[in-house]
This record gives sequence, structure tokens and C-alpha cells, in this order.
Amino acid sequence: MPSAGTALLLIDVVNDLAFPGSEALVEQAEPMSMRLAAFKKRAAKAGVPIIYVNDNFGQWRSDFRRTVAHCCSHGSPGRLVSRRLKPTAQDYFVLKPKHSGFYDTTLDTLLGDLGIKRVIVTGIAGNICVLFTANDAYMRGLRIYAPEDCIVSNTADDNTHALRQIEVVLKGRTEPSARLRFSRAPGTRRQRR
Repeated sequence: MPSAGTALLLIDVVNDLAFPGSEALVEQAEPMSMRLAAFKKRAAKAGVPIIYVNDNFGQWRSDFRRTVAHCCSHGSPGRLVSRRLKPTAQDYFVLKPKHSGFYDTTLDTLLGDLGIKRVIVTGIAGNICVLFTANDAYMRGLRIYAPEDCIVSNTADDNTHALRQIEVVLKGRTEPSARLRFSRAPGTRRQRR
């Protein structure tokens, strides 16, 4: 896929995963974060903008740096995932108050400013925030890619169902991240803002 006009969305990957019954999700998220970190590196190298779309966890007075520090701390069940996928200074971030990355956020404006036509949705949880964000992207006319190995949900069945919805209803592509290759137009450089 062309790197120009494509953005990689990392949804709720900076996450303490501190809720009752999160053990199964943590167990799935840790290996997923390794695959997503490798995919993110390839995307960044191709000049694809990386956008963290993250829950604010109801902390209206915090900022994303504080959220990252909390989620990477020793007491956080999601610390390995958060540490592996920690944003760099070149990455963008959007804090969201609800499930969809588009609801009451600046994501739509950012994507428009970057000239984005395709989004690659990844992250946690596939059957909630990833699916809702993919749905809203589809309603805005964006092409959807959802690499199946870079998305996890509370259960494997929930994840399978979400990926099926993305594929069938939203006309998205769900092949593994290793099959997604980027082509960069000659002379194209990564956009910085």
C-alpha cells in the first residue's frame, strides 16, 4: 500500500490494563505488542504517520505524558505492552473520552490535515474501541486495514467477531501485518508537525 495517504492508528495500547479479569487480555496483549512494535517500526520507516488514539481513563486533568508514565510504571499490569509501544517524539496522539477515536476528538481534523485516505487500525480491544473507531473511519470514507495479529480483545471469540465485522461490514482488510507492505513515492519524507 502507498505510504502517502496512509496512517497507522494505535488504539489504547498505552494502557494500564488494571481492571478485574484483565489477566487474559494482558496475556494476549503482550505477544501482540511485539508484533505491533515491529509493524510500527516498518510503517515509520516508510514515512507513515503514527497516531496514538488513547483513552483518557476519565483523567480530565492529566496529559498523555503522565498517562504513558503511569501505564509504564512497575505496578501496572499493562506495563510491558505500554513500554514496548511507548510513543516517540515523532508520533502524534489524540486522547479520546469514549470508545471511538473520532468521538469528541481532533482525529478527523488531524487525518484531514495529513491527507489521509487509508487507516490501519490496531490495538486494544478489538471488539470495542478498535471496532468503533474502524466503523467511524468507514463512515468518513476512509479505507480500513486491520491486521489481525495486531489487535486483541478480551476473548479470542470476541476478537474473531470484531475482525469479521471489519472485513464484511466495513469492507476492511484483515490479513496479518507481515503481509502489509508499504511503498514510498520517490522523494517522499515523513511529515512532521
